[in-house]
Order: sequence, then structure tokens, then C-alpha cells
Amino acid sequence: MIKSIKGQFVLSLCTAIGFIYFNFSHIDFVGNNESIFTRVLFFFIMILSVFNAGILTQKYVQTRNKKKN
Repeated sequence: MIKSIKGQFVLSLCTAIGFIYFNFSHIDFVGNNESIFTRVLFFFIMILSVFNAGILTQKYVQTRNKKKN
């Protein structure tokens, strides 16, 4: 587990970018309905990953503002 806010922020951004890249380059959202569950699962994981990156961005900015004051 990464303890610093900055490390968590960087890791979550890399994960979010990885999920977005994977979804848009390897998954065809228009096609047969055989593996729709997998497509939807990866799409929701991507959304949660980007949301988590946003939450950690907010925490990181708040921590930096507290250190300046």
C-alpha cells in the first residue's frame, strides 16, 4: 500500500489512463452480444478508476493547500 497522497495520485492516474486505453483500443462496443457482460464490466471499472483518480486529485490539492498555509 502506498502511504503518500502523491504516490496514490500517480498510481491512480496511471491506472485510469491504462483502463481508458484498454477500453478504447481493445473493446468493440458495437458488435455481437456474446460478451456484453465483459464489455460492460470493463466500462464500469474504467468509470470507477477515473472517479477514484478525481477523488485523489482533490485530496492531493487540498493537502498541498494546507501545507502552503
